[in-house]
Amino acid sequence: MPRSSTKTGFLTTGAAIGAAFLAMASSAHAQSVDDRYWLQVQAFWPDIDTTVEVSNTAGTRGTQIDLESDLKLSDRKSLPALFGGARIGDRWTVIGEYYALNRNASTSANRDLTFDDVTFPAGVTIDSEFKTDVYRVAVGYSFVKNDKADLGVVVGLHVTQFTVGLKGQGHVGGAALSTENRKRDALAPLPTVGLYGIYQATPKITLNGRADYLSLKVSDYDGRLVNLQASAAYRVWKNVDIGVMYRYVDYNLGIEKDRWNGEVSYTFKGPALFAQVAF
Repeated sequence: MPRSSTKTGFLTTGAAIGAAFLAMASSAHAQSVDDRYWLQVQAFWPDIDTTVEVSNTAGTRGTQIDLESDLKLSDRKSLPALFGGARIGDRWTVIGEYYALNRNASTSANRDLTFDDVTFPAGVTIDSEFKTDVYRVAVGYSFVKNDKADLGVVVGLHVTQFTVGLKGQGHVGGAALSTENRKRDALAPLPTVGLYGIYQATPKITLNGRADYLSLKVSDYDGRLVNLQASAAYRVWKNVDIGVMYRYVDYNLGIEKDRWNGEVSYTFKGPALFAQVAF
């Protein structure tokens, strides 16, 4: 999809979300300092960079495939995200988040690509897909809480469901070319720790920041995650905010399982528009 049309779709989606929430009126930690409950809808437009490597148990080393460069998956894509939470007492917070990144393409690579036990020669047409669903739940504690600021720590679980697949004319070992279809998936639940901050700049303007980090080996997974986020929200009505956000995510996961021996990594960064209902 051309970047200009994708950008237009992103802006249209963001405008529609804002209009929908304004119609409902007759706060990711983007809530204001005093909000008890909040639900946020985002229209995110990131720049994406993804690499995947899948080796097999017989010892065939997979190629480190750049999905955007080698297989022409879109490096810009608008995607929705949901974020919500609630305060428990004065200092405890429970939050949840979901977003998905689904892409597919059909192209001929300019080099040989080995995926699992199949080698797809340069020049053959390869149909590819990459799907990601991300779920995050966390509990936060505010060690600073007053009328102007809320600063705290958060401990959570970052759960990612990956699916990657390649289909085309390829060969296994020295066999003749034939249509081969290989797909791998993995579910990776990994813990995270982080910090968040909320600053009530004016009665209507709220500034927010968040940083999450992980570098840990858990069972069959060896993961690293950096998630940085900053936003500004404006309260247009008693319980309705609209705002802008910038988000950076750097994720790398090494996998040592029977069905997937290799790694997957992605970086996406870019702006988002959001609308929020808070009470």
